[in-house]
Order: sequence, then C-alpha cells, then structure tokens
Amino acid sequence: MPFDLKAYVFLMTKPGTSEEVLRYLRKVAEVKGVKEVDSVYGRFDAIVTVEAPGLEELGELVYKVIEKVPNVTRTETAISLSPPKR
Repeated sequence: MPFDLKAYVFLMTKPGTSEEVLRYLRKVAEVKGVKEVDSVYGRFDAIVTVEAPGLEELGELVYKVIEKVPNVTRTETAISLSPPKR
C-alpha cells in the first residue's frame, strides 16, 4: 500500500525516559510506518517521522502505537504539505 501522508510527531516523555522511548520506537520502525526517530533539544524530547496511507491510518499510528508507548506524556502532530518521496 503506498504512503500518501508524511507527518512529524513531536513527543514529550517523562523525565529521564526519552532514550528508552526512542529505542522502542526504533524497534517498531517500518512495521508501523515509523520512518525516523530523533532526539531533539527544546520544548519536545523527540521528533518521529511517520508515513501513512491516509488520515485514518495516521490517527491509528499516533493514538494506538506512539501514544501507547510507556512514558510518552504528550504528542503533537504536524502533517507535511509535501507527500513522501518515492
């Protein structure tokens, strides 16, 4: 199934747990549409780049996979205006 949406999910985690969260998300990469996971400085602890076939699948990825990861306390999603590169 082709991926038509690319989005960036900004994560906040419980203090001291961001690397544990990132390790877990890297393990589910590709299987669930997670393409890249990066630690960042600033308001958020990490940015997760994801791809999904549509809004419904993107919602499932964010709500049923990423937000269910232990120690994730908040997410904010930005959908890219450009489609994923093929």
